[in-house]
Amino acid sequence: MLKTTKNLIGAVIIFVIIIIALLTLKYSTVENYWICKDGQWFKHGNPSTLTPTTSCGIYTITTSIATTTDNIKNDTMIIFVYFPNKLFDSNMVDCSKVFTTERSIIKTSAVGRSALEELFKGPTDQEKEAGYFTTIPEGVKIQKLTIENGVAKVDLSKELEYQVGGSCRVGSIIAEITETLKQFSTVKSVIISIDGRTEDILQP
Repeated sequence: MLKTTKNLIGAVIIFVIIIIALLTLKYSTVENYWICKDGQWFKHGNPSTLTPTTSCGIYTITTSIATTTDNIKNDTMIIFVYFPNKLFDSNMVDCSKVFTTERSIIKTSAVGRSALEELFKGPTDQEKEAGYFTTIPEGVKIQKLTIENGVAKVDLSKELEYQVGGSCRVGSIIAEITETLKQFSTVKSVIISIDGRTEDILQP
């Protein structure tokens, strides 16, 4: 009788151990996790963690970013601005000699105005390192720009005359503005005015 009881107790203990082992395996298995499907989180097995709070659907986000980048590229255009360059023309023998550098701008039908606005910003830090500089004073504004019959007439603010002296600098200023506008096929010549004046401006 005693032997039978011991055998029964032993069998019960073994059964309990097996049950515990199975439960442990069930709840510790690597198959219990959250999966992302169609933009939502779903249980796989019985994960012990709560529903993830991070966004689900990274591929959609990535696609959206790529599409946005493509749209930005499609909405820009390349124009040129003209500056003197001390590396390309170290002796500055011809003060009217200017050189091109590219600028990327938002697409616009007013390309002449946009090109001048970029010119009046002056060279970027990268362009300065490449030798570009400007002789145009800071703060110059475009008051009016018209292009008719191949002639571009640009009226600029009084800042263009600020501390401007010497025939070399005057020639360089005129060249920067003129060549920047003449990159466009509709412009053959340029007339510059300041506050409507053309006769007494940009004197050496």
